[in-house]
Amino acid sequence: MILIFGGTTEGRIAVEVCEEAGKPFYYSTRSKLQEVEMHNGVRLSGSMSATEIKSFCHDNNICCIIDAAHPFAENLHKAIEEAGIPVIRVERSFPRHAIGVTYCHSYEEAISRLEADDINCLLALSGVNTISKLEAYWRKHTTFFRILDRQESLDKAEVSGFPSEHLVMYNENLEIPSAEAEKAMMKRIGCDAILTKESGLSGGFDAKIEAAQKLGLKIYVIEHPALPGDWVYVTGKYGLRRSIEQMMPDFFPLKTGLTTGACATAATKAALLSLLFDDDDEEVSFSLPDGEILTIPVEHNAKGIATVTKDFSDDPDVTRGCRITSRISCPVRQQDTGNPTMSRQQIRFLHGSGVGTVTLPGLGIPIGEPAVNPTPRKMIINEISRITNMDVDVTISVENGEEIAKHTFNPRVGVVGGISILGTSGIVHPLSNDAFIRSIRRELEVAWAMGRREIGLVAGMKSEKALREERDIRCIHYGNFIGEALKAAYDIGFRRATLAIMIGKAVKLADGNLDTHSHKVVMNKDFLISTAKQLGIDPSPISHITMARELWNIMPACFFERIKSLCHENTKTVFPQGEIKIKLICDTLQ
Repeated sequence: MILIFGGTTEGRIAVEVCEEAGKPFYYSTRSKLQEVEMHNGVRLSGSMSATEIKSFCHDNNICCIIDAAHPFAENLHKAIEEAGIPVIRVERSFPRHAIGVTYCHSYEEAISRLEADDINCLLALSGVNTISKLEAYWRKHTTFFRILDRQESLDKAEVSGFPSEHLVMYNENLEIPSAEAEKAMMKRIGCDAILTKESGLSGGFDAKIEAAQKLGLKIYVIEHPALPGDWVYVTGKYGLRRSIEQMMPDFFPLKTGLTTGACATAATKAALLSLLFDDDDEEVSFSLPDGEILTIPVEHNAKGIATVTKDFSDDPDVTRGCRITSRISCPVRQQDTGNPTMSRQQIRFLHGSGVGTVTLPGLGIPIGEPAVNPTPRKMIINEISRITNMDVDVTISVENGEEIAKHTFNPRVGVVGGISILGTSGIVHPLSNDAFIRSIRRELEVAWAMGRREIGLVAGMKSEKALREERDIRCIHYGNFIGEALKAAYDIGFRRATLAIMIGKAVKLADGNLDTHSHKVVMNKDFLISTAKQLGIDPSPISHITMARELWNIMPACFFERIKSLCHENTKTVFPQGEIKIKLICDTLQ
């Protein structure tokens, strides 16, 4: 079992991740005020001491604690540490220390700085619990405190003796204020300075700092307290799930993994760090496209060369376990001061073994370039640019990549000689079939870029051959994802499509199933019998068949025309305008 300590945005993230397992867990908050939607989680409320946490964990078989509480919940963090249970900390992203901001390790230090700087009117944005910590200052100087507009906070302010007329109410149900809203509030109060806590990006820290800087106010920040070094730290949902999978292998039914793009990014960063700084750490941290930071293992082959092994998720991906290597070099370029373009950093992607070459348009990569897709390229460029402004050449290679590529759709989208470095999120979701659907979209994009305005959608080579015998048409294999393929084609711009389909998939589609995978839907004999009756056909032979292709031997032509008509009706739900032709492929047993 898992016990989450939340009450924050990070707490909601932890709940979202744990709900994916479909198993019970506990979610604890100090108060009952935070609204969280849970199906499998059990809600707890009220403060817990270290002894109470330890006792609860023992009684409820808690194997992992997720600390997603506020960074300044120091008493809780200490109690969690003393409980002796493995901890995953969902940490906020903290921006770098800003220039012109006074950072303080404690409230005592902050009071000393405020008095030394002769601040006479302070706006404290540090919360109601810090009123007592700053009492030595506000007793002698004009101070305003912004607090949550709830009775509990008002009672605390009253008990402390703080003047109610100097309270600024903040409605906790509203979104975090923008920089402009914060600026208007500060201007209305007329303070000389603000004091806030280093609460992280999700706590609205940047907006407060930006607003105060625009008004020319002095800024004082209480630094967030340090947490134990032996905890596992993550910054988002992907890192959290991966950490839970490692700590509790049986919690999720299926494991996630990393895309080839994420692996190539990590290998590139590790290679560059080793080249420039002799850094050969066994792990490297890098940013996913959404900004979350992941840390993964890396091998250092030589200076400027690093390898990442693509971990084994439960997604049926032929690249699982492959070794992705990045070789980095920083070519010396003669500067041309008269050409501004020449002075910009240049990052080039060079051809490495096992990575394919792009030969057709439509993939967002210039023809002749290595098949490192746009999102992985951006990820790699971002990591390089954060480290150096030097020119960098990146050579990505994949062990056995040419052989692996034979089991992919690469040749059909014009990528030859190896695999593509892919990924839009950096994460492989287990058995989601996302990879196959993305490959359909990529093929459609290539066809569109080549000027095709009509597309053929086929289930396999037999239906493709049958369609091509009639006319020259670009064919895309949809597997079982008829609905996804048609929707993608429509989104890209196609308004003419021919769907070549065998009777087994056709009867499922006619019955309203846009995904025809046998794990999800089987031939519905009741539907077939009903269809036959509507046409005045004797349905009795249908009850004896075991495969849909047997229908060819027992049903008249009008039956198949009705199946085609029903298929057409159902495909129009995802291809609402334009023309769809249904070609039923005969595959009799005779």
